Amino acid sequence: MHSLAEKIQQQDMRALARAITLIENDDPDKLNLMSDIFSVGKKAHHIGITGSPGAGKSSLINRLLTHLRAQDLTVAVIAVDPTSPFSGGSLLGDRTRMNQHFLDPGIFIRSMATRGSLGGLARATKDAIRVCDAYGFDIVLVETVGVGQSELDIMKVVDTTGLVLTPNSGDVLQIFKAGIMEIADLFIINKADLPGVVRLKATLEEYMMIAQPKGWHPLIVKTISTENKGMNELWNGMEQHRNYLYETKQGEERRLKQLELEVYELIREEIWRDVQSTIDSDQEKAEQLRDPEADPYQLAKDWYGAWKGDS
Repeated sequence: MHSLAEKIQQQDMRALARAITLIENDDPDKLNLMSDIFSVGKKAHHIGITGSPGAGKSSLINRLLTHLRAQDLTVAVIAVDPTSPFSGGSLLGDRTRMNQHFLDPGIFIRSMATRGSLGGLARATKDAIRVCDAYGFDIVLVETVGVGQSELDIMKVVDTTGLVLTPNSGDVLQIFKAGIMEIADLFIINKADLPGVVRLKATLEEYMMIAQPKGWHPLIVKTISTENKGMNELWNGMEQHRNYLYETKQGEERRLKQLELEVYELIREEIWRDVQSTIDSDQEKAEQLRDPEADPYQLAKDWYGAWKGDS
């Protein structure tokens, strides 16, 4: 077994942090580590919190952490932040909002950059979740950047997805257009002390009547994170959804679909790494990329064919 996997199983926090860094840096030893990590997973509840910027996701998670720790549950938080297209770095602001939990040994907080991931969620996010699971946390919370496709991608890596909305924010129109409503297991109306809550709740209920969701019927929970209200109802809803996943055929089918998607994604990642390495090592191909008149479609076709060994 990989030495880091052994230390993580023994709940070595430093080893946990090192393993996630290794994953983020796409270390050549990553697949060996993750294979060993997979065999010692403890089946934590993986929860995603997503929604538009400004919806209060970080503040909500901060309050939820306090609620969960009062029940003696251990929690890992993975906050996925947007990446600068220039420096490759990220703001990592969620650590500031959750600083009151830093010294709690039952909580682990790690910010991760998207690093250019097209969907807004780093591929490393799923692996980081698995590492935290193997460590033995009861719950792994993932907060997305809340831009573009990240809301859709979150459903591929967690068990339960909570979509955070706020009254009179205009979010509903946008999420209807993007199809994000379909991935929510819970609708969380945060800032529920603002006007427009009744209208937003009615809109969500109308949506579900039209959509006629099969199997799980998404719950609607109202919270006011600034006043620490609604946390018990929120957690109860998340537990209800997890029970559904493990007690019904629909839940089993969902988990198997996630596994299928993950296998395909890992294969794509390995193929791309090999293709890129082949291209980068060929000086002639590098020169072709410096030609502003180069046909990208023909180059892609030719280079992929050469990688496959086509004549």
